[in-house]
Amino acid sequence: MEEQYLTVSQLTKYIKRKFERDPYMDRIFLTGEISNFNRNRRNGHQYFNLKDDQSKISAIMFSGDFKKLKFQPEEGMSVLVIGRISVYEKTGSYQIYIEHMEPDGVGALYQAYEESKKRLTAEGLFDQSLKKPLPKFPKKIGIITSQSGAVIRDIITTVKRRFPSVELFLFPTLVQGDKAAKSIAGNIQRADIRQDLDILIVARGGGSFEDLWPFNEEIVVRAISSVQTPVISSVGHETDTTLSDLVADVRAATPTAAAELAVPVLSDELIKIEQQEHRLYRAYQNRIQFLKDRLARIERSYIFRQPQRLYEGYSQNLDQLQQQLVQTVKDIVTKQDQQLKLLSQRLTALNPSNTIRQYNRELQQLEKQLLRAQRQLLEQSDKQLNYYIQSLEHLSPLKILGRGFAYVRKEDTVVKSTESLSISDEISVQLSEGSFKAKITSIDLDTDKDK
Repeated sequence: MEEQYLTVSQLTKYIKRKFERDPYMDRIFLTGEISNFNRNRRNGHQYFNLKDDQSKISAIMFSGDFKKLKFQPEEGMSVLVIGRISVYEKTGSYQIYIEHMEPDGVGALYQAYEESKKRLTAEGLFDQSLKKPLPKFPKKIGIITSQSGAVIRDIITTVKRRFPSVELFLFPTLVQGDKAAKSIAGNIQRADIRQDLDILIVARGGGSFEDLWPFNEEIVVRAISSVQTPVISSVGHETDTTLSDLVADVRAATPTAAAELAVPVLSDELIKIEQQEHRLYRAYQNRIQFLKDRLARIERSYIFRQPQRLYEGYSQNLDQLQQQLVQTVKDIVTKQDQQLKLLSQRLTALNPSNTIRQYNRELQQLEKQLLRAQRQLLEQSDKQLNYYIQSLEHLSPLKILGRGFAYVRKEDTVVKSTESLSISDEISVQLSEGSFKAKITSIDLDTDKDK
């Protein structure tokens, strides 16, 4: 019976696994009021409660996620959080592990952000395989941003300092408000239609999640995805990540960083060119010296000092091959001569005239034997015929009738016994010469036969 009882640890582990395997508990969107919040400055992990009018739940937010917050949580603040539900085994209590938190009011936007991100990811718009490389030395760069503010000044200053030969083309754009998304998408497409720009920079300074929302609009994301010109996205601060950042070919943390990614430092490139020139010059010098040394070694080789040594071996091989050829021809001629003699002897032995004469002699002998056999057969047949004739004559009925005998017929049937006759029957009697008819008047039985 004891094996039916679970330990507390076993039960707690089982419940924890239930929470972790439940797909509905893996990502929870929760709203509530912060309670019992005391900022933990020791390790950065924050422990507090979330509550509403009827319930509360323990919450933990680890330091890595907490540092990403753009606001300062306070006691009693209504917030929107995203996290997962699990069980803390030591106390057996369930709690929410928060990954993202923001003040209540922008939660709908964030949920829309997550839904758009999931849908566009499924379509493949963020695949790394679609990312286009940036040209190393661009000549013309288009900038999609507001014409006023620090962003455009930072980009211009950075580009002109690093690579002053680049031409910059500003497309004044609304970067905040209800019309911003349409303005951003339109200018991206207009810039790409030019087909003479090497890079597009889409930039905006920092702001709240709501301020950056135009760069999460699907119209902007699809515009960036559809253009042929490589795009650098620099929206908000380093901790902000918009859908424009995800779909762009390159993401920069700041507008200045975007400018640095777009162009190299001219002085550094000139130094690299000089270094490459020196390396190339040294490489050619080394190559020329190597070829000179190789040429000197070749000139010192026996091939040039004693060129006849090149073909000495070939001459010797030629002599040996000639001897082998002569001997081979002799062997072939001797063998062919022997075969010719042998064939001549066989031909003589198989001369058809000799064979014909032999067959003629045999034919004459066979003809004589045939004639003798025919004569013998005729004589034997004649004797046998005479014998058969004599035998037939001895057995002939005419011979018997000639000796005085006769035979009786009744209605064309030979009478052999008186039993077949009756009084008054007419019979025919055949003699050796002629026949006559008679009528039966009396019949004598053969009494001697009975005796």
